[in-house]
Amino acid sequence: MFSRLKHRNNKQIYYLCNYVRLLIPDFIFRNRLKKKLSSISKYDLNYIKQRVNYYNRLKKKYDLPNELTSLKDFKIKNHHRTYFFDTYQYSRFFKKKFKLNMLFGDITHIPGLPSIVKSRPIDDENHNSVLMKLNKVRHFTYTNDKNKFEDKIDKLIGRSAISKKHKKRIDFFKIYFNHPLCNLGAINKDTPHPKWLKNKISIEDHLKYKFIMCVEGVDVATNLKWVMSSNSIAVMPKPKIESWFMENKLIPNKHYIEIKEDYSDLESQLKFYLGNPNKCENIIKNANEYISQFKNKSRENLISLLVLEKYFYYTGQREKTSNLNY
Repeated sequence: MFSRLKHRNNKQIYYLCNYVRLLIPDFIFRNRLKKKLSSISKYDLNYIKQRVNYYNRLKKKYDLPNELTSLKDFKIKNHHRTYFFDTYQYSRFFKKKFKLNMLFGDITHIPGLPSIVKSRPIDDENHNSVLMKLNKVRHFTYTNDKNKFEDKIDKLIGRSAISKKHKKRIDFFKIYFNHPLCNLGAINKDTPHPKWLKNKISIEDHLKYKFIMCVEGVDVATNLKWVMSSNSIAVMPKPKIESWFMENKLIPNKHYIEIKEDYSDLESQLKFYLGNPNKCENIIKNANEYISQFKNKSRENLISLLVLEKYFYYTGQREKTSNLNY
C-alpha cells in the first residue's frame, strides 16, 4: 500500500479537504482576493505573465450570452466532482454574478466562446480555450523514484486503456505489442483487442524500465507528469493536445524522446538512447527541472487566480486589479 501511495495523490484526502472547504463562506475568499493578487510582487513578474498568457490567450473583449450560468448557480455534480472542486477553489474569490462558461472532461475541440477547459488542441487559434488545472488529483501526480536509470530494464513499458476512442494507442500496439524491446498491455477488460489484455501494474513496477510509453489517449497522456518526474524517460510523438502542463513547451529529445507520428522509428530511437546513456541522463535532468515549476503551490494558486481575473476582464465583467500587463 505504501509503495502505491507514494507515487499517487491520495483521493480520500483530496475529497475530504474539498468538502470541508465548502463549509467556509464564500465572502471570506472574496475579501481576500486583493491580498492574494498583490502577492505577485514576491515572484518573477515575467514568468507569471508568461504562464498566465499561455493559459489564457484572450486578446479582445467578448460579450458572453445572457443565458450563460452565473457562479451562484455553479453546483457540484458527482460525475464531475474533481472539475467542480478544482474550478470552485478559485472561482469563489470572485463575485457570484460573474458568468463563466465551463466545459468539463476531455476537451479536444475549440469552443465558440471563451470557456474554461482542462485540455485544448495545440493550435494558433485556440484563444477561446482557457486552460485551468482541472482534475489535478489524477493528472498532476509525481513519483518518488529511487531507481537509478542505469539499473533499469532496457525496454519500453506501456500499460493503458485501449478502447475504440484510443486510436493512437491502438495503432501503436498493432506495431509493437510483440516487439522484443517493448512490454505492452491493455488494462481494460472491455477492450476490443482482448489479445492485448494484461494485468495492471503499479507505478513502482513501471519505474523498473528505462522507457515509458506516453502516447496520448483521448486528450493528453495522463502519465506524462509522473514519468517526467522519475528517473525513466517518456517516449512519444510530439503532443497534439495541451493542458496546464504546457505540453507544447516540451522540447523533443530534451524533455522526452520523440518518435514519429507513425511510430516507425521507435526501435531505432530506443537503440540509439540505449547506446548513449549520457544523453538519457540529460533528458531525465531536464524533465525533472521542467516538473519542478509546478510544485510551488502558492505560485500555482496565484497563476490560477490571474487566469480567471483575465477571463473576467476580457468578458467585460471586471476591471483588472492586478499589476500584471496582459
